[in-house]
Amino acid sequence: MQPSPVRDFLVGLFVLAGLGALAYLTFQVGGLSWRGNGGLTVYAAFDDVGGLKQRSPVSISGVKVGEVSGVELDELLRARVVLELDGTLEVPADSAARILTSGVLGDQFVALEPGAEDDILQSGDEIELTESALSIERLIGRFVNDAGLKEE
Repeated sequence: MQPSPVRDFLVGLFVLAGLGALAYLTFQVGGLSWRGNGGLTVYAAFDDVGGLKQRSPVSISGVKVGEVSGVELDELLRARVVLELDGTLEVPADSAARILTSGVLGDQFVALEPGAEDDILQSGDEIELTESALSIERLIGRFVNDAGLKEE
């Protein structure tokens, strides 16, 4: 069977279309879709971020609305987390941010709990109400220490 230039051309087009679709889906599933609409960058300081890392999801009511774009130390040596949110959201300024774990030993993510204020978060604002990650090791340590302090 001889190579056909038309068939080779069509196979090449098919491969290119597949690669284009894969690239498109990567940006959509990877959470980069909100960056094109003027995303909202806000900050939150935590005493302990646990295993939270860059690209961890940010959600409201279980719906992914952004991702963690960075974790750094602030001037008080607290973890300052940079959150990239969907720019179309109107998140109340008194909202809270909590670091939770998906499942028993799953990855950590930031859950936003909307407040009730009329003012909304603007890019560059700081979320004041935060709750740090729950450390299983610290809980076990407390349990063991508290068990030894019981009076008989």
